[in-house]
Amino acid sequence: MALTKKEKEKIVKELKEKIEKQKIIIFVNFAGLNVQDFSELRRGLKSVEGEIKAAKKTLMKIALKDQGIDFEPKNLEGELAMVFGYRDEIMPAKKVWQFFQQKEKPEILAGIIDGQLIEKEKIVELAKLPSREELLARLAGSVSWPLKGLLGALQGNIRNFISIIYQCQLKVQK
Repeated sequence: MALTKKEKEKIVKELKEKIEKQKIIIFVNFAGLNVQDFSELRRGLKSVEGEIKAAKKTLMKIALKDQGIDFEPKNLEGELAMVFGYRDEIMPAKKVWQFFQQKEKPEILAGIIDGQLIEKEKIVELAKLPSREELLARLAGSVSWPLKGLLGALQGNIRNFISIIYQCQLKVQK
């Protein structure tokens, strides 16, 4: 069923709002996904403050152009959807990539970060990076390791000191 002009304008306006507040856009070919799979992907993206929006390529082009992004979605093959990441660039890419690894049919086609077109390979590299929380945990561990070593050394000296005092006390009592 064809969309009316009013419906198209509404979709373009919605896309513009999403493009305005995004940190990453990932273009995906979702051909081969059924409604249940698409809903599962949508829920997964929502958990990382992302979302997916399917629209006609011409409407995507209009919304992107109005936001100052020169990109031609018609060059991408298949049924096109845009994945938006609002909090960070990595987690939406990771969710989409992991989901598509399970399903095998859909694929990541390209992406946009800071108005720059990013090819599929770079998006996959982003997806393979550890999450922000994981990186922070690693940083905390690497910072705390020397402190733990120092604490262990100091405790060893205290233990040895107490052991010497205890030994001296035993000798005095004899």
